[in-house]
Amino acid sequence: MSRLADYFVLVGYDHDKERSGTGTGKILERFPEKDWDDVPFHQGLELFCQPGGWDLSSQRTQPTFFVSVLTDIEADRHYCAVLTFHETVNMTPKKPDEVETEEETGLVQHTLMFQPKSIALVSRLDYFETFRNCLGIIYTVYIESMNVQIETIIGNLLGSVNIPPPGGPQVRFSLGAGDRQSLQPPLSPSIPVSRNTVAVLFQQLGIHNVLCLVCAALTDNKILFHSNSYSRLTDASTALLTLLFPLKYSYVYIPVLPNALMEVLSTPTPFIMGVHSSNKSEIQELLDVIVADLDGGYLAIPEHLNLPMLPEHIYSRVHMELSLVLNPELQNADYAFPPPSPSPSLQPMLDKEVRSIFLRLFAELFMGYRSCLTLIRIHPEPVITFNKGLFLFERGLSGDDFLQKVLGGMSFGTFVQERGPPFRVCDIFDEVSANIQETLLQEGRKPERVLKNIQEIARHLFINENPNPQPYAQKIPRPCDGAFTRIHIPTFPKIDVVRVQEIITDGCKKSAMKAQLQTVRQPKLQFVPYGPPAGNITAQMNMVNNSARRLEVLRTCVNSIFENKILDARKTFPAVLRSLKSRVVRNALTKELAIHAQQNRAMLESQQFDLIVRLMNCALQEDAYSEEHAVSTSLLPLAAVFCRKLCTGVIQFAYTCVQDHAVWASMQFWQQTFYSDVEKNIKALYLPAEEVVGKNEKTDLNEAFTASPESLRKSQGLLYPEKTALEIAAEQIRIWPAQSEGERKEMISNEESTVFSQAIHYANRMVYMRVPLDISKGIKNVFSHEGESGSSNVSHSIGGSDSLDGESGFEEGDNVDPAGSVVRFISKFVDKVCSEGGVTQEHQKSLHQMIPGVVAMHIETLESVNRESKRLPPIKKPKILKPALLSGEDLVLAGLRGYLIPDGREEGTGGNLGGPQLLPAEGAVFLTTYRVVFKGTPCDIQACEQVVIRSFPIAALTKEKKVSISNTPHIEQYLSEALQLRSCTFQLMRIAFDEEVNQEKIEIFRKTLNRYRYPPSVFNMFAFNGVTTTATMLQTHKQKDKTATLRKLATRTFLRQGRKPGIKNKHQLARKTQKYVLPAEPLAAPRRATLPKQPLDDSRPNSLMFDEEDDLSIDFSTPSSSYTAPSLVDGDRRRILDGRTAVVDESEIEIQTNTLKASDTLSADKMMDRPYMQDYQRLGLGSLSSTRQKISEPFRISEVNIQYSVCRSYPALVVVPSSVTDESIRKSLAKCHRQARFPTICWRHPRTKALLVRCSGFHGKGVMGMMKSSVVQNTTTGTSTESTRSIEQEKFFQAIVANTPVGSNHNTDSLVSLNSVLTPTSEAMGSPPQSSESPRKGGSSAIYRAMTGLRGSGGKGMGSFRGNQQDGGLDVKEGTGTPPAARKAALYVFGEKSQMKAIKTENYPKCDFIPCDFNEVRHAKASVKKLMRACVPSTPLTDPEVSFHKMVEDTDWLPQIQTIMQLSGAAVDLMDLQGSSVMFSMEDGSDFTAQVVSLTQLLLDPYYRTQEGFRVLIEKEWLAFGHRFTHRCNHTAAHQGSGFAPIFLQFLDAVHQVHNQFPLSFEFNQYYLKFIAYHYCSARFRTFFFDSECERYENGTLFEDSRTKSGKIGERGDGIYKGTQIKSLWEYMDILHQKSPLFYNFHYAPIRDSVLRPYSDISTLRIWDFYINEDLRTGSTYDREVVSKATEPNEENEEGPLLPTDRRIINGCYDNIQEAQLDMYRWLLEEMNHLETDLCHFPNKWKFVWDKLESPVELQVRRASLASELIRQHGTSIHKKSTIEILTKGKEATKMQSQPHHFEPQSYVTPTYCDYCQHLLWGLVKQGYKGMKCTVCGYNCHDKCQNLVPKQCSKTRMSRESSFRQSQTSMEDVIRVTPQNTPMLSGGQPTSTYYDETWQSAQVSETRTLEGYLWKRGALLKGWKQRWFVLDSTKHQLRYYESKEDTHCKGFIDLSEIESLQPAQSLPGAPKKAVDEAFFDLKTIRRVYNFLADSKDAADEWINKIQECL
Repeated sequence: MSRLADYFVLVGYDHDKERSGTGTGKILERFPEKDWDDVPFHQGLELFCQPGGWDLSSQRTQPTFFVSVLTDIEADRHYCAVLTFHETVNMTPKKPDEVETEEETGLVQHTLMFQPKSIALVSRLDYFETFRNCLGIIYTVYIESMNVQIETIIGNLLGSVNIPPPGGPQVRFSLGAGDRQSLQPPLSPSIPVSRNTVAVLFQQLGIHNVLCLVCAALTDNKILFHSNSYSRLTDASTALLTLLFPLKYSYVYIPVLPNALMEVLSTPTPFIMGVHSSNKSEIQELLDVIVADLDGGYLAIPEHLNLPMLPEHIYSRVHMELSLVLNPELQNADYAFPPPSPSPSLQPMLDKEVRSIFLRLFAELFMGYRSCLTLIRIHPEPVITFNKGLFLFERGLSGDDFLQKVLGGMSFGTFVQERGPPFRVCDIFDEVSANIQETLLQEGRKPERVLKNIQEIARHLFINENPNPQPYAQKIPRPCDGAFTRIHIPTFPKIDVVRVQEIITDGCKKSAMKAQLQTVRQPKLQFVPYGPPAGNITAQMNMVNNSARRLEVLRTCVNSIFENKILDARKTFPAVLRSLKSRVVRNALTKELAIHAQQNRAMLESQQFDLIVRLMNCALQEDAYSEEHAVSTSLLPLAAVFCRKLCTGVIQFAYTCVQDHAVWASMQFWQQTFYSDVEKNIKALYLPAEEVVGKNEKTDLNEAFTASPESLRKSQGLLYPEKTALEIAAEQIRIWPAQSEGERKEMISNEESTVFSQAIHYANRMVYMRVPLDISKGIKNVFSHEGESGSSNVSHSIGGSDSLDGESGFEEGDNVDPAGSVVRFISKFVDKVCSEGGVTQEHQKSLHQMIPGVVAMHIETLESVNRESKRLPPIKKPKILKPALLSGEDLVLAGLRGYLIPDGREEGTGGNLGGPQLLPAEGAVFLTTYRVVFKGTPCDIQACEQVVIRSFPIAALTKEKKVSISNTPHIEQYLSEALQLRSCTFQLMRIAFDEEVNQEKIEIFRKTLNRYRYPPSVFNMFAFNGVTTTATMLQTHKQKDKTATLRKLATRTFLRQGRKPGIKNKHQLARKTQKYVLPAEPLAAPRRATLPKQPLDDSRPNSLMFDEEDDLSIDFSTPSSSYTAPSLVDGDRRRILDGRTAVVDESEIEIQTNTLKASDTLSADKMMDRPYMQDYQRLGLGSLSSTRQKISEPFRISEVNIQYSVCRSYPALVVVPSSVTDESIRKSLAKCHRQARFPTICWRHPRTKALLVRCSGFHGKGVMGMMKSSVVQNTTTGTSTESTRSIEQEKFFQAIVANTPVGSNHNTDSLVSLNSVLTPTSEAMGSPPQSSESPRKGGSSAIYRAMTGLRGSGGKGMGSFRGNQQDGGLDVKEGTGTPPAARKAALYVFGEKSQMKAIKTENYPKCDFIPCDFNEVRHAKASVKKLMRACVPSTPLTDPEVSFHKMVEDTDWLPQIQTIMQLSGAAVDLMDLQGSSVMFSMEDGSDFTAQVVSLTQLLLDPYYRTQEGFRVLIEKEWLAFGHRFTHRCNHTAAHQGSGFAPIFLQFLDAVHQVHNQFPLSFEFNQYYLKFIAYHYCSARFRTFFFDSECERYENGTLFEDSRTKSGKIGERGDGIYKGTQIKSLWEYMDILHQKSPLFYNFHYAPIRDSVLRPYSDISTLRIWDFYINEDLRTGSTYDREVVSKATEPNEENEEGPLLPTDRRIINGCYDNIQEAQLDMYRWLLEEMNHLETDLCHFPNKWKFVWDKLESPVELQVRRASLASELIRQHGTSIHKKSTIEILTKGKEATKMQSQPHHFEPQSYVTPTYCDYCQHLLWGLVKQGYKGMKCTVCGYNCHDKCQNLVPKQCSKTRMSRESSFRQSQTSMEDVIRVTPQNTPMLSGGQPTSTYYDETWQSAQVSETRTLEGYLWKRGALLKGWKQRWFVLDSTKHQLRYYESKEDTHCKGFIDLSEIESLQPAQSLPGAPKKAVDEAFFDLKTIRRVYNFLADSKDAADEWINKIQECL
């Protein structure tokens, strides 16, 4: 019996502690005054009586009632029922303290206020409705002044009302106020009582939100409810706990949290709390709390919180069942003739039906949990653990995050503790859990069956709460309506303490007497139903196709090993290794090994031992991915059984060879294995002898591992099905009370001894598995690979829950003392299992004392084993094959033996692509000064005669890391990890080192590789082999990276600005002499320098290449990379340590260099010999003589940059218009562009005379630009300088326009936009002349008219037009409405969008500025990383949704190539068809600009499609104009962090795409491009080194190609080209080209296609085979000396090129098909060479023979066929369509119409920049600065800049007529009504109409449901910016643009990701004129967007429209 209420408390307002309007409460009276012995009184109760605070009120309020929950120190919950009412109180207003008191003669004025007062009951029971009645009676007696003493009611309530425990009878009582009450305890103590709270919770939040809350509570997340009702908070929290049944919530639980305790919400532990909605603003700052709004039905989950949800199939079923119960009409809603809708259940019954669904849910989640319980002890109390790994594996849910967290939580640990014992009181969950599998199968997802079972469980739950079907009529006095509004309300009376205590004492005595007379029925103990095993429901899921044949192969192989038939075993050994990936086969292996171990066959021969150990290692490695570790458990005893004899008295066991697996370092594994063995032994103590019969009977191996445990138990072969440990324990617990005391003690002692003996046994096992064979190497598996915090749920555990720190394996420094580490690890294990198993302290102490001795003895034993094992005869391994080396290439590290492991590529693995299994291959990896090379032979005996080579240059290495690998067939060693090397030449090497290669050698290899990859200087790279390194070189290279970082640049800028006011640089205060840091090691070299005598600085260069802790040094003085350091003279020759540096004073050093000769002095005449300068003369762009004499020529070669003083990244000589002076370039024009890369002419069209100009982007004010110009931005000088620069820039543009013929004769009124309306004449295009007679008689036919129309679409027309085309344009009528932006321009400038805003187009007549999108370097870097992972994956692709093409699509590589081709194509059309000049002004002018300019010239000029021309093109546009090859390729340590940028590779890829489409137009073939792509980043040649021509000149490499003409490849001797090292790639390729047609395209036809117009659609682009193909026979095919060595004929088998009579197998995965099988041209040339040699004639060069061949004489010029012409014309029209789209999109983005702005003064309070001068309108000093802002487009500027702003208001637009045709007309009809001279597109539509439609396409191609301006708050800086938003209901997007006219959206919000949309409050930083009601928030799964509309109506409209789209 329990008291209904423990305490009655009266709490009132505390007037004494009132401070600043905030009051507090105090306990006025409490009964009883003395605490009960079993229930102490709770302090701080007054906070929970008024959670919102004790405040006085000026109005009368109704009494309120709610229940709070209090938790004591023992985690027991107490319920505090509070009824609050108000009493009147007269308040005298107080004066402030600072007001002096004065005498008052009048009356004192009082204010009538209402103070709160609460009466509360504190109870351990949760009878909320009874509490409400009792407190209501007390309040009624008080308010109605009833003739009843309140003392009597309180005394009776506390002393006389006692409630029986659950299952007891109904209680009827009265408090003495004329009341009659009843109370019915529930039937079961474990099932919670919910009343109707669960049904109400679903009404408030909905199905999905409640499911989210349940998942959040189960996965230990923080949950917070908020509502305006405290009762709702308590009910919602109670309902959530009820839904968790059978789990019990174990964390903080405060349904009603007082305001004074709000800081509790910051606790790091999970909780369920509730707060009043008035605190909503405070809880918004909580970042990790799930907030549920009970009043609004809204659930807010933080963005970063990943909430695990139920498995999808379970979630869908639960959702369906809840809908079936809560919304029964939903099932028939769509029926045409719906049956009568079933009436929903009453709310109490509905509540139970919902609960029954969740009860079924937990029964399904925990289905089979009892089969995973492990019994440790039975007596005196059962101790049980739960094997989480086994449960998840058997259920097939190992990867399910939700169930992982549920099983690892504290609630599930309590569940195991309470429900683990097999003999206890059962409830409905045990019954449902035992039958849930059968129930689900019978239901079959049929709604009627499901509903029937749900209602059956709900009926049991309802009866549990209402066991008495006959209701009792209660009588509860209530106050009159409006009693609280009476004017005179008495004060709550003072309660007589003595009287109350007497009544309580008397009532307690009477209750005690009644308790003695009454007997309470005790709950009945029973056997807990076992239920189905965990694996039954998912047996089919985990079954693998294990045929009897596979298991038979395993058995045969194992038998062959034990019978010492090694050859037979090796035949099937690879197949067995592959089959071990199956769990069933692994279990079969352990079974087979156990059988042989029982037959005393444990002592093995050496080869037998190796094979058995390899099988065990393979099985353990595959088992590492499973959480159950069943195979590891089975192999643990076998590892200490199998052994081999090394010598007399020395035996090596298998455990010494299987110690490297991480499972042995897992504390969870050891615990679970220990508990499993303890259970077996405990079971053997009580198992009857007769049931042992049949236990050891053998079953068929196949059946034993494929049958389920249940079927084995029910098999007919076992007469006595074996009892489980839980069944035995249940029986023992049942008979325990009947046992005598002696029998009980004996049972306890036997169980304790069993646990202790197993602990000793496992301590020895752990010593075997943890102490390494070689103790000097330390322990490999140091850390446990999983956290142990929730993995083992143990009941009655002394230590409580496990901690991660205590179970993390070993501590730091374990490898220093391996023995101590093992002792500590085992001691932790012993402490845990012995404390949980109830081992006595004496036994634990003895065990701890034993462990160190056992470890020491085992280490001593292993010393002899280790010594003798090293004396074993080594296994015969293949001979290490040395790779062929290049001239000057030396080995840095000799071959490290290892294996080349297969990666994600299928080639060479013998899989689906077929061919031999070349990988894995056994060999060695070599590190040379140039390459990383692996050379070996395949491990597969069927392919071991071939040689596998894989290599790549060191300079191409992009990433190096260690990776874990799984078991690999054909490798006899256990390999757990490999070294993965990835290169930018699209090569991947996965090297697993042999066991003979220790970890130290591997680390040396890695460090050496990284040092050679990132040397301190480029002169240490292979290309500079033999070059002496001088101080000048190092100083130049060091100064180059001064401003490599933003911090350094900012420092320089601030110091420069600081010199003006007088701040001195710290370098000015020190010595002005520079000091060099040189390697001071003695290096043999002929060059010397004089050094002073001075002490050496004992330091190393501060570089990533040198580590202070690393004693490994690389001698760069080897021939491959040699320094020539100054040597010491005057007797001061000191021995300098490796890696040390000497400090050399610049003022005292003499440098003699052989890098630059006297003839290398830079001069204009010498620079004219450069190939690109000769190309300028070929193009007629001036000469050096014209520069000095012929001033009248339009162009000149300027020497303004001859000393690289204007721009260091530009060539010394550039082409500019003659009218532009050097002075204007130097002083003004260069300063208008980034990095002073001013505009220069690089190509001229030979026919149209259009110019191609390149430069960097116009100067924009970035962060550093702002700082630089902040000092002088307001000065007059700065303004005049800006004006001068602008004038010079305008003059340059005028000069370009004047030298463009179409520009000089341009008519501004012409309505011509790109000559797509006009095709040049056939004579101009080089087409064959046509006869005067029509080719076909029917000239008026449709086809002829189509051909006539297609001639106007561009390309190569079939004839000249006869229409009006003298002005080069189309006579467009006024009605077409062509926009002014479409007028023809003489110069088109393609630039960045941000630059176009400040352009005043009226100052640049006949120029058009086209903003365009381009590929940034960061995008290219990210794209090439993804492309390398797609083309060369590290692991095989197993996900069917992630295919190769899908991965390539995700790289965004092809769209970037498309962008390059599209812009180049636009330039081609503008220059070739329209005759306009084109300027590219983007980024720094060295990356994307170089790509587009180069490709444009290649498309326009056939010369660049020859080998010589392509070289000139690269020399001119990439090398001379300063592409940063060293920086982009990360050549040195200074550039290591920048990442590889494939800018040049993208250009070569674009050329490859053009080559694919026009294979007859290139003199070189695809291999030529691959060769360049490989060697531009290989660092073998010096061609692509340094970042500019200036750096090449300073480092002496600029004129090397002219000095090394004598460096030739020698004669071909023994397979290697002998001779001096060639420095230039071009020279090397020229020599190869002379020897063989390696790079020549035999299909080259130079006459055709003078101008190329390739397709640029993604569908036409191809993945370059350079990224995919490889050659395993020779490695890289781009080092021809190596290829010749690998393919040279040997004596035994001559393998040269295939002759017609030869037959040889060629594999595409191994051989190079093009090398092995020559085409007809190459074969004939080789055959002629052999014949001439056989005839003793001197063989001619192949090129000489090829040029002598006569081309076939064309008898007559044949016209192309009609189909060919149609295709050509269609391609041209498509190409020009792309050009028009680029122009129109660019124009639409800026709207360059001349429209004035509408400026108004604007005050700025946030950082804003002037859109004209880019200076700050607001800053650190200019807060509140007023500027001018356009009210139409939002343009911001200074007052002084207002008159200079271009008249380009983007919001003012002209009205246009729609030119769309409303009816579809066929092509023939259009041609019929169109005049013959009107050009047509391929679709038959007039070009003018098409151009109009293109102009409007951006507006009509989308569905705009709603659009307008909104203010949007930024995500990072929280600034508000106005954007143009478009709601598109078709694309389901909310897009936002920079302005209304912008066609390129800045971003979009996917409407499918929106979670909520609601009005919001005003946020800080919003615009001043913002309306508070115009804010609204939009929450997505990614973030929360804050918006501000112009008005409340506009905000409501946006909200409504968006919700409609949802």
